[in-house]
Amino acid sequence: MADTVESVIAEGGQPESAAEGKPPRSVRVVLLALMIAMMLAMLDNMIVGTAMPTIVGELGGLEHLSWVVTGYTLATAASTPIWGKIGDMYGRKGAFLSSIVIFLLGSALSGMAQDMGQLIGFRAVQGLGAGGLMVGVMAIIGDLIPPRERGKYQGMMAGVMALAMIGGPLVGGTITDNWGWRWAFYINLPLGAVALALVTAVLHLPRKRSKAGIDYLGVLLLTVGITSIVLVTTWGGTEYAWTSARIMELTGIGVAALVGFVFWQTKAAEPVVPLHIFKSRNFTLMSVIGFITGFVMFGATLFLPLYQQAVQGASATNSGLLLLPMLGAMLVTSMVAGRVTTNSGRYKIFPIVGGVLMTVGLYLLSLMDTETTRLTSGLYMAVVGAGMGCLMQITMLVAQNSVQMKDMGVASSSTTLFRTLGSSFGVAIMGALFNHRVQDVMAERAGAAGAKMTEQSAQLDAKGLAKLPVLVREAYQHAVSSGTHSAFLLGAGISVLVLIAALFVKEVPLKGGPKAAEGADAAPVAMVEAV
Repeated sequence: MADTVESVIAEGGQPESAAEGKPPRSVRVVLLALMIAMMLAMLDNMIVGTAMPTIVGELGGLEHLSWVVTGYTLATAASTPIWGKIGDMYGRKGAFLSSIVIFLLGSALSGMAQDMGQLIGFRAVQGLGAGGLMVGVMAIIGDLIPPRERGKYQGMMAGVMALAMIGGPLVGGTITDNWGWRWAFYINLPLGAVALALVTAVLHLPRKRSKAGIDYLGVLLLTVGITSIVLVTTWGGTEYAWTSARIMELTGIGVAALVGFVFWQTKAAEPVVPLHIFKSRNFTLMSVIGFITGFVMFGATLFLPLYQQAVQGASATNSGLLLLPMLGAMLVTSMVAGRVTTNSGRYKIFPIVGGVLMTVGLYLLSLMDTETTRLTSGLYMAVVGAGMGCLMQITMLVAQNSVQMKDMGVASSSTTLFRTLGSSFGVAIMGALFNHRVQDVMAERAGAAGAKMTEQSAQLDAKGLAKLPVLVREAYQHAVSSGTHSAFLLGAGISVLVLIAALFVKEVPLKGGPKAAEGADAAPVAMVEAV
């Protein structure tokens, strides 16, 4: 090891190398480790989704299949704000390393699972670690990189997310076909080990020790509230009717727990989510924008492949590749937005433009029918992707810029949580609308037999679609086209709220720029060891 490089990052200054536009090599090594960690968190569900048919074929337990994903999602959502608070209280590095270890432990155990029950439990362990990975990456970037420089690096993380969405199904299929489904989990181990070694050796952040203990009651109330709400959005309209007793019970429990959580946060000595961060108008607006972006993004990635397979005749693999216009536009726009923000220090224009593009793009997608070509749908997807690229990391950047350094972790975790909850609501609400419309059109065009065919699920795979009589298949294509029209039209209406929220954003100068305000709170010393 060479000499230690000390980067003192305050609101009015930045490391010398960062000021020159290029961080020191040691910081770049840490950023590489963060990109690997982000890839692990985003790639896992994509890979596992492709391997699920093979897993069910070997382990059985088809009736519990959804819990393999739900268990992971619940654990991730519930642990996200807790990891952020632990990092603020006891140190970012230790919390991040712990989350990597837990994620790798869950990966190894999942690969060794002998039945579906074990796999579900071990996937929940994975999810606990994944919650810390997402938060840790963004919070450590917040510690290492001044806000003025932060946009381009968070844009790189958005690029990693887009690559994971594109490559996940392809990687999952290749691994499952050639190595077996267990390697869908084992593949995380060498990548995670590299990230673990790099962070351990190179990153040195100040150790913290809060005098106040962990807010256990707050953790319990928040966990119960988030778990209940996610289960409502996951089960509603599928496992149980929206008006069923089970859904009503979960809704009541979730609302009561979250109301109790908010009340308790005003009393707790060290609240899990300090409510004072919501006094910042920009932070609150970014939370709203993040929620809506999650709502729209995951809804689009769910229904576009379905439309491409059922209506445009794409295979399951090709439907993933046909998302490239949306994900590619998101990647490019996110990188450009980050670079422009770094060079100019201005960012308000991006949420506004993002809101306009996302609304227009979703409206265009709602116009697709059975005659729409792949080129046309690709252009529409690119418009939506460009809008998302303007929003993905700018929301995190502005949220972090709106709080003091001591709240960096909870700001990052809260923003991530709102996006996660938005995705849960988006999939549930858009899915319910889609399913209802498909069943109505099938009943109109194919009679009672058509309605019965889609009673259990409005989503048919390529094999099931090929077995249908020609008239029924054409009816189903029209039904899917009508269902996606309704879902995307709803998304367009919801996206208008992004534009409205963006108009009220106050463009506060990014800390660390040449015109940064004087006298602001200094960031903790972030030290990285040169390699």
